[in-house]
Amino acid sequence: MELSELGLDSWFEDHVQDQCGPQQSIARVVAIDRGRIVVHDGHGELSAELLGKFFYKAESVGKFPCVGDWVCLEDHDSDSDHTNQFASIHSILPRKTLLKRKTVGYDEEFQMLASNIDVAFIVMACNYDFHVAKLERFLVMIHEAHIEPVLLFTKTDLITSDALQKMVDDIRDAGIQIKILAISNQTGDGLDQLHQCIKAKTTYCLLGSSGVGKSTLMNQLIGEDAFETQTVSASGQGRHTTVRRHLIMLKQGGMVVDMPGMRELAVAEVKDGIENSFEDILELAQNCRFSNCNHNNEPDCAIQAALANHKLNADHYKNYLKIQKESRHHKKQNAHVEKRRKAKNASRIAPTKTKQRKLRLTEDQDPDESI
Repeated sequence: MELSELGLDSWFEDHVQDQCGPQQSIARVVAIDRGRIVVHDGHGELSAELLGKFFYKAESVGKFPCVGDWVCLEDHDSDSDHTNQFASIHSILPRKTLLKRKTVGYDEEFQMLASNIDVAFIVMACNYDFHVAKLERFLVMIHEAHIEPVLLFTKTDLITSDALQKMVDDIRDAGIQIKILAISNQTGDGLDQLHQCIKAKTTYCLLGSSGVGKSTLMNQLIGEDAFETQTVSASGQGRHTTVRRHLIMLKQGGMVVDMPGMRELAVAEVKDGIENSFEDILELAQNCRFSNCNHNNEPDCAIQAALANHKLNADHYKNYLKIQKESRHHKKQNAHVEKRRKAKNASRIAPTKTKQRKLRLTEDQDPDESI
């Protein structure tokens, strides 16, 4: 397999010379499972381990590898027949995109989901899982990473065509113009259109809640039952099966990262994501009389006028305010954590400087003069 089939292009190749040593090769991270890193170097998958410098120098989780990364390797063959081949990871190539979310329960941390993704499929079961506000949260996260989003409605065999059209209309009324595919794993409807969307040398990922049919969908894309699935409940909701992120190469070309279901989708600092996902609201705000309008009781407020005339969906605007508030909170928390980190580092350095001053004083004194 050529590395280009794994997604390597000229953008990454331009960084290889700066990042990789003469005795090193490049590979792509395809899985991370309980600290074990699996990479693909074009010949096959092999285990890789991090050098100690990652743990010594890393200031955040973003400095560690994640699924989708390109890394510089030094290969080691423990057996003469190469049956137990492994490698050391020396560095990570710059990322085109990084899909991440705020870690649940922690204000200052974020969780890396996958890197160097070209297209993100948002998977929603249309019989129970769909909410416009939830879709907007996914879009904010995806737009922040500058990844193309596509919505996949699954389990369309469980609702009427009128109900499905109502969902599409609600999405368009909220100003969302992304591509939408409606599919059914049971009847096969829409699967041909999905296969036509998959392009060679392109990396995709599946995002969605547990039980929406991502594992079944992966089996459809792969063409075999490689992923375990479980029976659905009486409501049509599936059960959680995927437990780790894994980059899968497809026979027809292209790659897909399957991900565990997300129970909670809290957003981190997402300036670009908000601007791209709520572009209609930001354009309206440009027409307000005052540039610093708070969109409350100010005269000639374009936002309030649009809400009153039903030209702006009220729920859409409320979700915008909620996500914007979360983003500001996370930014404030990050600034606080960064301040604490710098203070901690300064406290480590201070004793060293004191010792240096004492040493200089000692060197300047007369040998017979006491300190």
